[in-house]
Amino acid sequence: MELGPHNASLVVKTYREGVAAKAGHDLVIEVERWQATVDLDAGVVELSADPRSLAIREGVRGVKPLTDKDRGEIRKNIDEKVLGGQPIEFRSRAASMDASRLAVEGELTMAGATRPLSAALDAGAGRVTATIPLRQTEWGIKPYRGLMGALKVRDEVEIVLDAPLPA
Repeated sequence: MELGPHNASLVVKTYREGVAAKAGHDLVIEVERWQATVDLDAGVVELSADPRSLAIREGVRGVKPLTDKDRGEIRKNIDEKVLGGQPIEFRSRAASMDASRLAVEGELTMAGATRPLSAALDAGAGRVTATIPLRQTEWGIKPYRGLMGALKVRDEVEIVLDAPLPA
């Protein structure tokens, strides 16, 4: 089964912390260019995502609404200071499904580092959904800091997936 933005969604959620957290926003970032192949019979799940396709969809719990200028600055920081425009890829070593769960084990490459990643995805009603926590520092990513360190992006971000259930 082929997945991508045409039939599924892949979103990154970030959260802020620090003394000046109120000056920032928790972000909902959509990955606009990505593709995945799922073949459960072979235990294969492969995903690649273009880090330059991240679109800031929402900034929540901030003092003021995000402007287009804010969105552009955030995208620039993600590209230059966080991911460096390097490909994001996941390759499974194993994937199996039971009545309500899809279990996947493999390796995630991002920001030039490859680390193991295991995830349990909920499977039901014809959909696979998951919220997968990732610690940026495990991939050598230094969480973004602004306002001289008073505003920080929390180390743990969430990857949210919603896709059709493979047959």
